[in-house]
Amino acid sequence: MHQLIYALVEAPNRDDALASGNAAFDRLVGVGPDTAAVFDYYVTFDDETTSVAGKDRWGELPVVASVDSDEGAELLERVRTAVDEFSTEELMRDKELARHACYNLEAYRGPSLFLYDEYGGAIRHRDQLDRVLESDEQVWIIPADVHY
Repeated sequence: MHQLIYALVEAPNRDDALASGNAAFDRLVGVGPDTAAVFDYYVTFDDETTSVAGKDRWGELPVVASVDSDEGAELLERVRTAVDEFSTEELMRDKELARHACYNLEAYRGPSLFLYDEYGGAIRHRDQLDRVLESDEQVWIIPADVHY
């Protein structure tokens, strides 16, 4: 299965942001001796070598965008809406999905989460998102198509 995930990274420029985003995604697919894979692979939106993932699956998205730009703000708004939709209280009130909700509340990486920091750690709630966005450095958002 495929899903879109995003990395929020601090960087002084676009190239450094993309490198940090790729490093975060690498951690999530197990590149490196001290990382465990939670996804099979990822494709960023500058990859022209695939016809089944990235923009061929999801359409045109920016490769990397400052969260202060129009396209970055649009991507971030999607993320903020989804983070708000999956609050603990809202999940726990749904009796039929209680087990699934508990699983998601315990997850730190993987298919139930879609927003990560530059270290490959999941951003699980609004307070974490706000802390990342209040950084002293420029914050960038990088989308990727992952397979799990």
